Amino acid sequence: MARDQLSRAFAALADPTRRDLVARLSLGDATVGELAAPYRLTPQAISKHLKVLEEAGLVTRRRDAQRRPVHLEAEVLDQMTAWIERYRAQAEERFRRLDAVLDQMAADERAADDRAADDQAVGETAADDPTADDDGRRMERGDRT
Repeated sequence: MARDQLSRAFAALADPTRRDLVARLSLGDATVGELAAPYRLTPQAISKHLKVLEEAGLVTRRRDAQRRPVHLEAEVLDQMTAWIERYRAQAEERFRRLDAVLDQMAADERAADDRAADDQAVGETAADDPTADDDGRRMERGDRT
């Protein structure tokens, strides 16, 4: 799918009415009159929407005796999905790497907090011990001054 056609397809689907028409056509072919029925739009307005979808390659119209059913070209949607999927996969990989970095940072922070708590506990114990020097180490009897 050429990039300009991809742009036209996405632009065509930017309109909620056209997205709804595509959803309706995913159920099966329909005429302009059938597509216009649930809307407060004229068949001419629906035809204009269909023309945009047709220029984007999303729908085709064919003649079937007196009827001109509109047909959804699912291949174009498949190509759009493939394009989106490629970038979704890249974004998910970036998020996985970011999660790993954040997990490592949290683990490092927990380890630092644990070390600080252990150091504080050692310091409190040393302060209570009259035979400990300023660093919390136990002095031998002959070391006291």
